[in-house]
Amino acid sequence: MSRRLLVIGLDCATPQFIFGPDAFELPNLRALMRRGAWGTLESCHPPITVPAWAAMLSGKDPGTLGLYGFRNRRDHSYHAMDTADGAAVREPRVWDILSRQGKKCVALGVPQTYPVRPLNGWLVAGFLTPNEEAPYTYPGPLKDELRREIGPYMIDVKDFRTDDRAALLERLYALMENRFRHARYLLASKPWDFFMMVDMAIDRLHHAFWRFCDPAHPAYEPGNPFEHVFRDFYRAVDARVGELIAQAGSDTAVMVVSDHGARGMAGGVCVNQWLIREGLLTLKRPPDGRARIEDCPIDWVRTKAWSSGGYYARIFFNVEGREPLGQIPAAGYEAFRDDVAARLESMCGPDGRPLGNRALKPQDLYAQVTGIAPDLIVYWGNLRWRSVGSVGYDDIFTFENDTGPDDANHDYHGIFILDDRTGAGGRELQGLALPAVAPTMLRLMDVPVPADMPGRPIVEGQT
Repeated sequence: MSRRLLVIGLDCATPQFIFGPDAFELPNLRALMRRGAWGTLESCHPPITVPAWAAMLSGKDPGTLGLYGFRNRRDHSYHAMDTADGAAVREPRVWDILSRQGKKCVALGVPQTYPVRPLNGWLVAGFLTPNEEAPYTYPGPLKDELRREIGPYMIDVKDFRTDDRAALLERLYALMENRFRHARYLLASKPWDFFMMVDMAIDRLHHAFWRFCDPAHPAYEPGNPFEHVFRDFYRAVDARVGELIAQAGSDTAVMVVSDHGARGMAGGVCVNQWLIREGLLTLKRPPDGRARIEDCPIDWVRTKAWSSGGYYARIFFNVEGREPLGQIPAAGYEAFRDDVAARLESMCGPDGRPLGNRALKPQDLYAQVTGIAPDLIVYWGNLRWRSVGSVGYDDIFTFENDTGPDDANHDYHGIFILDDRTGAGGRELQGLALPAVAPTMLRLMDVPVPADMPGRPIVEGQT
């Protein structure tokens, strides 16, 4: 079964726009679906870029990886957090396993690949690379080669949370075109068995333009100038996907995946404001206006919990014998956690109806819990609301994002399309989940799947 494999990652590509009854006209992705197999792909917990790509490519869940978000607790002090860049991924990813088997690999733009590590081939780092001046390629001289042959490499757009949507849209097209231009060059100039690229532009597009494109969004205005931005951008991406597939050749297996999807965001829940209201978080003095919780003087001897913001909430407890000034007795930890979870899940929204929150324990989600996990992971309104970590609000609900304009949250399901060139096409697969992707890649490359990868390869119409 060994053959070349081309993997095209589209961060945040959403099933409804590709598979559903309202899917856009995307001839190249549709052709892949007719020739192969496809289906919605359940993401990990939490369904965000970090840890999802690392989980997909290692076959390990975020608990095993010790990656619970973009930033993770360094120790049990109160605000020591580390950014989860490539150094935080300690499990081998697909190209590491293939490299050991002598396969030539190319990885382009995959999140969490900076700082770069050697592989049997070529790597251009992606999301979380600090800037364009950093040493983002392996081998090092590849950076100068790409600049000479193609021009500057775009890691990401500088700011996708902006009111200047028109200028942002131009930058998103430039980001997408830049990523695929680099892919075409590497595809043509390097000998490879496994080739993977990830484009981040769709993710930024969803966050910036959802309210303009989705009639169900509370801020949607019919006839706005950006009403068809999603359709047009997906079509442009589809065209570039078609070019890569044609360039790779008819004997190359092709996989198109996304790490999660997206949905419209109704508003934000001020999680630390709620903790204050519940008597679980105490400040020594109120902030002068809005402030990050990290910048506030917290009275730790009167505080039992605090939280970070983001597309979901990570709530941390102040436990006796664990945190420096712990207030929750260790013997009462589980009862306290159950009580807080119940309060969160019974929360009503601004309309007085239950919000539909999910308060999850890491120990219930993961095969193992590595590093310092949050005590609770919370999805507000089943991911229809964002977690706002800042304080200084008059209410626990807000319709302004504390980090800038953002209209979308992440959703539980991404996409999976595979044309393995066997001719058994047109099959919709059910029950697909992230752990199956890495074993499937290895199976397609005729490389044994490691025993510690729990996922089952997707083979011959079976999931």
